[in-house]
Amino acid sequence: MDARDEVIRSATLADAADIARLSAQLGQAAEASVFKERLRRIAALPTHAILVHEGESGRLAGFIGVEQRLLIDSGDRVEIVALAVDAGARRGGTGRRLVMAAEDWARARGIDRVLVRSNIARAEAHAFYPALGYARSKTQHVYLKQL
Repeated sequence: MDARDEVIRSATLADAADIARLSAQLGQAAEASVFKERLRRIAALPTHAILVHEGESGRLAGFIGVEQRLLIDSGDRVEIVALAVDAGARRGGTGRRLVMAAEDWARARGIDRVLVRSNIARAEAHAFYPALGYARSKTQHVYLKQL
């Protein structure tokens, strides 16, 4: 099967184990059951989508999470909230195809802005996104308080 014949589609609950495997490669490890529950909850949200790149064997080569956000100060935008590509599939076009699918999802919703945040530690991402036409718009600190 040629890479162009591989499928980009919406994630299903059956994808939970592969999504768990891919997330673990980026340091976000959790049991497949955790991802299955998250997928179930996300599927019920009309402003969210998880898209997957299904490889030749049916095994996922990557996934992307997107959500539409309405902000009081800047209006609607779509944000890429997760992107993971299998270590064995990197630099093969999976990431690019997933980002293009996310952009298509945004356009279909009438949204003309896509934002992505990238951890400073992910050096490869800092070359990847600009190569796809994304421009760095700011640097910020993120604060978290565990409740």
